[in-house]
Amino acid sequence: MYKKQLVAQKIVCLLAIISSAVLFVYALGIMTDLYDALYSTMRNPNDLTQTSVPGSIIYYDMQGFNRALLSASIVSILVSCLLYITNTHIRRRYYIANYVSTALAVICNLVIIVWSHVQIEAYKAQFLQIDFEALKAHSELWKTLYTESTFWFDIHYAVAALLCISTVALVLNLIWKVNLMKEEKHLLDAGKEVAA
Repeated sequence: MYKKQLVAQKIVCLLAIISSAVLFVYALGIMTDLYDALYSTMRNPNDLTQTSVPGSIIYYDMQGFNRALLSASIVSILVSCLLYITNTHIRRRYYIANYVSTALAVICNLVIIVWSHVQIEAYKAQFLQIDFEALKAHSELWKTLYTESTFWFDIHYAVAALLCISTVALVLNLIWKVNLMKEEKHLLDAGKEVAA
């Protein structure tokens, strides 16, 4: 049983790193279409009210969130690396550092999932308020990207699902590990009693 659990915890720790890396890539890509479609609509970046497309200010409104999401993804990667630093992926018995690193990874992922979902849904609603007719006219005139697609907003469900799977897997692995450690301790105690 321990061999299966040791294999599982290696997979779980790898999944934690992969899900954090996917979040990082998502944070890098979320503004791509917005930049291509909306940046040129701002006539004067020093005065954001001067725009040829009402609603295009979302590109600037999302800058702070995008930086925060990128920072959060880097923190998530570092916290996931902590699982490896504390040998959570190979340790037969868990010690305080293993519990702490697992708890940090779980808490970090949950906070990122909830916070980013709330923010992205709000920005998606703001994006849908753009005057798409004006954007289409601007796009045709200046040969820029025209899109009404909410792909980059919607794909966050997949990213969040991967983070959620990773988080649940960390919790289940921890529960499994604790149960195996209790069983092992019980067997050792029983063996000592028989030997005495």
